[in-house]
Amino acid sequence: MTFDRITIESGKCSGEPCIRGLRIPVHLVVSLLAAGETTGTILDHYPELEQEDIRQSLEYAACHVRESVVPV
Repeated sequence: MTFDRITIESGKCSGEPCIRGLRIPVHLVVSLLAAGETTGTILDHYPELEQEDIRQSLEYAACHVRESVVPV
């Protein structure tokens, strides 16, 4: 799976995954959605984001969780 909208740069946001080199971490977008914010509201508050950024943030989070689960 390719995440062409997710960037990780050591000098930005402490190396956290961000969207397209912006200082908007993936976890922020996912957290806003989890808190009940709509895609439209997020795009209104962060006009530099695009619909595809939000979709790819969710895909990235899902992939990361799937790969990080350790059976107990």
